[in-house]
Amino acid sequence: MGFGSDIFGWFSNDLAIDLGTASTLVYVHGKGIVLNEPSVVAVEKKTERVLAVGTEAKRMLGRTPGNIIAVRPMKEGVIADFEMAEQMLKRFIQKAHNRSAFVRPRIIIGVPSRITQVEQRAVRDSAELAGAREVYLIEEPVAAAIGAGLPITEPSGNMVVDIGGGTTDIAVISLGGIVYSESVKVAGDRMDDAIMNYIKKKYNLLIGEHMAERIKFEIGSAYPFEERKTMMIKGRDLISGIPRTLVVDDSEIREALQEPIGTIVNAIKVALENTPPELAGDIIDRGVVLTGGGSLLKGMDTRFREETNLPIITVDDPLTSVVLGVGKILDELDLLAKVSVMSQANTYR
Repeated sequence: MGFGSDIFGWFSNDLAIDLGTASTLVYVHGKGIVLNEPSVVAVEKKTERVLAVGTEAKRMLGRTPGNIIAVRPMKEGVIADFEMAEQMLKRFIQKAHNRSAFVRPRIIIGVPSRITQVEQRAVRDSAELAGAREVYLIEEPVAAAIGAGLPITEPSGNMVVDIGGGTTDIAVISLGGIVYSESVKVAGDRMDDAIMNYIKKKYNLLIGEHMAERIKFEIGSAYPFEERKTMMIKGRDLISGIPRTLVVDDSEIREALQEPIGTIVNAIKVALENTPPELAGDIIDRGVVLTGGGSLLKGMDTRFREETNLPIITVDDPLTSVVLGVGKILDELDLLAKVSVMSQANTYR
C-alpha cells in the first residue's frame, strides 16, 4: 500500500453501517459496500476471547464444542448482548479499514424505527466504544427508502415495508420524515422458528437454524407455486434420538409460515389505516416498496398485493437497500440534516 493511498485513507474513513439482526453491512465513503457478513460472534467460554466474527462464526452456529459459543449479539433488531455487539462492531470496523486501528471514523447506523431511547443509547455507546468519533442514527425504513431511490424529501407519501431478520419496519415517509411507523418483531428469524416448530410438531424431528433457513430459501413461499416443490431435510428424531431424513413439500412450509406472514400483513393494514388520507392517495399511485432480506421469500409481493390491492414494488437488491441509503446520506451530508436523524445532541436532553 503506497503512501498516497494511505493518506487518502485518512480522509475517507467515514462509515455507514446497517447493523442488522441477521447480517451487518458496512459502506465506506467513496468505496461502496466493503463488508457484508452475518451478525455472529464466536467466543471462548472461559476467557471470553473472541475467536471469529461474521461468516466464520456463522459456520460454527449450532456446531461448537463445549468451550466455544457462537452468539448473535442482535435480537429483534436491537442489541441483546452489549459486549459482544461492541466486539463485533470493532472487528467489522477494523476489517472495513484494512486493520488500521488508529482510524476514528464518523459513523451513521441504521436502526429500527420504533427503537427506544435506551436501545438507541446501547447502539451509540457500542459504536463509540468500537472507535467512532461521532455517531448518528437513522431509522432503517428512511434509509431503505433512500437506498431504493424514492424521492423522500418531496411532500408526497412513500410507504416502505422493510422485512429484516429480527424486525419488520413499516413506515410512511413524506418530506424526509416518518409520518407513521409500525415495527413488529416478526421477520426472517421468526419464519425460521416457525419452520422449526412445525417440523418438530408434525414429524417429531428436530432441525437446526441452518436447516430451517435453507428450507425457507429453497421451498418457502407466501403464495402457492404453480407446481409442487419438495426438499429433503435432515435432523434428529425426537423419539428414537437418531438422525433421520424426510421429504417436505412447499404447501407444508407455507402452512408453517402462515402465522408470521399473517402478522406482517396485519401490520401493513394497521399502517395503512393510520395513514393520512392525502398520503394514502399517493400510496395508491406509487405503491408500497418492499425491501429487506425477508422480502426475498418467494411470493411475498403477490401475497401483499392480494391483501392490500396496492401495487407492490420490489427493489433490485433488497438486502443492501438500507446500507446504500445510509451510505447516500454519508455521501451527501446535507441530507443528514434533512432526514430526521437522532444525532448526538438530542439523546442527552
